[in-house]
Amino acid sequence: MVNNRNGRKKVNHLYKWLSPGILVKRWLLTSVIGILLTVLGIAIWTKLTPIYRFLDFIIALLNKITNNIPSYLSGPLVLIIGLFLLYWGQTRTLGSITEVLKPNSEEELIEVLWNYRRLNRGTKVVAIGGGTGLSTLLRGIKDYSANITAIVTVADDGGSSGRLRREMGMLPPGDIRNCISALADEEKLLTELFQYRFTAGEGLNGHSFGNLFLTAMTDITGDLEGAIEASSKVLAVRGRVLPATLSDVTLWAKFEDGRIVEGESNIPEVGGKIVEMGCNPPNPPATLAVIKAIKEAQYIIMGPGSLYTSIIPNLLVPEIREAIAKSSAPKIYVCNIMTQKGETDGYTVSDHIRAIDQACGGKIFDAVLVQGRSPSQEVLKYYASKRCHPVYLDREEVVKQGRRIVQANIMSENQDSNYVRHDPKLLGKVLFRWYSNTPKAKLWK
Repeated sequence: MVNNRNGRKKVNHLYKWLSPGILVKRWLLTSVIGILLTVLGIAIWTKLTPIYRFLDFIIALLNKITNNIPSYLSGPLVLIIGLFLLYWGQTRTLGSITEVLKPNSEEELIEVLWNYRRLNRGTKVVAIGGGTGLSTLLRGIKDYSANITAIVTVADDGGSSGRLRREMGMLPPGDIRNCISALADEEKLLTELFQYRFTAGEGLNGHSFGNLFLTAMTDITGDLEGAIEASSKVLAVRGRVLPATLSDVTLWAKFEDGRIVEGESNIPEVGGKIVEMGCNPPNPPATLAVIKAIKEAQYIIMGPGSLYTSIIPNLLVPEIREAIAKSSAPKIYVCNIMTQKGETDGYTVSDHIRAIDQACGGKIFDAVLVQGRSPSQEVLKYYASKRCHPVYLDREEVVKQGRRIVQANIMSENQDSNYVRHDPKLLGKVLFRWYSNTPKAKLWK
């Protein structure tokens, strides 16, 4: 069984080497032609004397072999030896290159080249959101494309990000940090490093290493955009991360009872139904890179994440919501699995859509992705104790809102903590399967 599997693996590798698009064979052929032309140039320069002598030697050797060994034996034998030496030499060469490029990886060079070319020819995706939801999405879709632009909210004012915002006067780096680590090649190690929180030291206590890293890079490069770009190069990030705006914005929410609460971290703590969202200063400008990314996007994804403090803050930037509305790319919203206390208590899927439409002044996405299977009874009991419940799919209302419904199992349960989350792999698979089946997607192929 193992031999069969290894055999299929070798055949698969051979097929990949012979397939067009990895940009290796053409350069090997160019090198061979260069060698032949070099030899020919030397031969012409020396009046062909070395070539004649070499050809005489080869002819004499071949005559001797064919006179002593029949051609039907000598021909295949020489051919087999030649192919063996060619295969051996190329295997050893490519193996040496792989050891240098990927010293601790079990991936062969063809796999590295194949994945690199495939991902760099991938769909131009714009993902919009914030918090842990956006980083979860990025982990799922980075296996399908390297042309990803994550547009991240910068309204966070709590925890380490809030402290840096107040003390250093910089935009909050927390959500940006999560997205950078999610898109990095060495994701596991980098996530552990970036999420590491200092537990001692008067100034360091409570800060995450990733936030301090981005703060230092901002000071070195002069602004957050430059810090993100430099960090992405250092950390081999697959795609790019952009702040929705470079303005220092503060969120506010108006509740059904008339109260107005300021501060992203304060809004979920108040309780009550949110009827309007805004920010100070109002109508912050988007960066040119953000608008350019949306205009060039072939696929736009919003969510998952906190509706009022992660998704809608991006849409409070007028240029962003206008660019999304004008885009002809397929657009989908990934709805949360569970309601969120203080933000979406009792909300259905259509309520989430209605809130986004209200913030944008109209319809800006085509479809909504909803979790299909309900969580286990143990998980439901745990969430109920925290006054959270599954987001109910009121199908008829969603259809009235003019949205296509994509329902699939994209959830993972943590049995130890009783938490449910979107599963990155399942999420990426379903999102790209839906995208490939949309008529608009076929226009880009």
